[in-house]
Amino acid sequence: MAMGSVGDQSEYNTTINVVPLVDIMLVLLIIFIITLPVMTHAVKIDLPRATQEPPPDKPPEAISIDVQYDGTVLWNGSATTPTDMRAYIKDAAAKDPQPEVHLSVDRRAKYDYAASVLFAVQRGGLKKIGFVADANGAL
Repeated sequence: MAMGSVGDQSEYNTTINVVPLVDIMLVLLIIFIITLPVMTHAVKIDLPRATQEPPPDKPPEAISIDVQYDGTVLWNGSATTPTDMRAYIKDAAAKDPQPEVHLSVDRRAKYDYAASVLFAVQRGGLKKIGFVADANGAL
């Protein structure tokens, strides 16, 4: 039998058991190896370049186009026909710098009305198009 005697009580093992410590370190090492590629993942973003040009003295002209619920189109507050609107768009596209287009659509208007006006503006060559929302956030 491996029983200790009374005289063996003074002999203690004072060395540290390092096996649990090594196990914990190996687990942490594996965790860090797995999570390191996730932490270094980069997202490519194309940031705008800074220019040395001063900002323009006056803001660009703004054209207001309103589409009413019945399909009526208002160009800067006055009613217009599709042929007149195409002529206005052609004249505005020829200006330098191009004016901004602020498109406002009545919430009761059909999608086709707004889409046809937007298509005509884009097809006419105007590049700066923005949508105007009312106070409730609706277009």
